[in-house]
Amino acid sequence: MLSVVVPVYNEEDNVAPLVGEIVAALRGRPAGQGGDFEIVYVDDCSTDGTLARLQALKAEVPELRVVRHLKQGRQSTAIRNGVKAARGTWIATLDGDGQNDPADIPKLIAERAKAAPDVKLFAGWRVNRMDSGSKRWASKWANAIRSRMLRDATPDTGCGIKLFEREAFLDLPHFDHMHRYLPALMQRAGWKTVSVPVNHRHRSAGVSKYNNLNRALVGISDLRGVAWLIKRGKVAPTEELP
Repeated sequence: MLSVVVPVYNEEDNVAPLVGEIVAALRGRPAGQGGDFEIVYVDDCSTDGTLARLQALKAEVPELRVVRHLKQGRQSTAIRNGVKAARGTWIATLDGDGQNDPADIPKLIAERAKAAPDVKLFAGWRVNRMDSGSKRWASKWANAIRSRMLRDATPDTGCGIKLFEREAFLDLPHFDHMHRYLPALMQRAGWKTVSVPVNHRHRSAGVSKYNNLNRALVGISDLRGVAWLIKRGKVAPTEELP
């Protein structure tokens, strides 16, 4: 089974359209290509009508499950809790703002089908970003600095659409904003990662929960922490003796 995990906070007008697109992208496909799927939304204490919209959609979309935070945990925690609740062995993630295109999920699955078994993460790569000029500029510099420090050979770690193995993800160290460093963390654990060009769209409703300043402030601290984890990490393959 494939589990599609979507973290949300105050995205009431984006919920129904995105759920509909996920269903359209996956329902009716063969099981090995995403047809056997569930959708796990994680509401991070929204203060608008997001939770009510999700509860109403459950009657129409049998694949939909809803997890609600009792205390706000932010995006990385919402993703982790969604993965922990998921029943699938592989997880696809999407941002709840609708800028990721669910039609790209089958593309990531197709990449997995032809990849080596030790590739555990297929990361979306927004080759044509539809954000503001200032956000694209900030992201360009942040990616350049991150790549230089972590050497993760990944052009775009901030893209919300990803496909990864559930077990490998849950074995990673968890911290706030860790979802932005998944390629480096997967590589630290001894796995390989692949970047896949994907579509990117304008936000059609709601407002962004981040700005360039708060991204930069947390990014500096996070980079130092992840670099330390990589430096101190050790991978020792094992085998069980007969």
